[in-house]
Amino acid sequence: MLPSLIAMMRELAARTRSTRRFMQSDGIDLRTLRDLVDIGRITASGANLQPLRYALVSGGEGCARVFPHLKWAGYLTDWDGPEEGERPPAYMIVLSDGGLKPHSSYDPGIAAQTIALAAAEMGLASCMLGAIDRDGIRSALGIPDRYEVLLVIAVGRPAESIVLETVGADGNIRYWRDRSGVHHVPKRSLQDVVVLEVT
Repeated sequence: MLPSLIAMMRELAARTRSTRRFMQSDGIDLRTLRDLVDIGRITASGANLQPLRYALVSGGEGCARVFPHLKWAGYLTDWDGPEEGERPPAYMIVLSDGGLKPHSSYDPGIAAQTIALAAAEMGLASCMLGAIDRDGIRSALGIPDRYEVLLVIAVGRPAESIVLETVGADGNIRYWRDRSGVHHVPKRSLQDVVVLEVT
């Protein structure tokens, strides 16, 4: 049996899903976004350089400038992204300070996943977006050239249900939506991902 804290961490990880439909009218204030950054900033960083910086966007006008530069779900080929009313009410644009040495490729993932876990614990949902028009985002928000645009984290209250399931015998890992709009995410089994055990 898993100790209670480990069980809680597993449950938190299970509900920290990439959400693509949000309650757009339920705004997220800048203080909440700053609280999330404050958690992300204390995570591990290669050589402790701490090059990550953040541009925070909350509210209709700013979000409307970001949204056209995002691609939402590669496997859902007949879906162009969330419709008006289901779009994120906030974004966190993860940047790297070009005035420092090149960032570790691990830093953005460590910080972003920690932020996503914290958001889930707050009752929020998130989606990390790497398929983005970086130049478009830079121009839309006036981000100085010093900062490299790495990824976007959409944040808001979820407006969809997401179900984890085990990858089937066919090995298909593509997420999909059923007729009720429930989003299904296949995950490989533990026995499939542990390839070696040495004692």
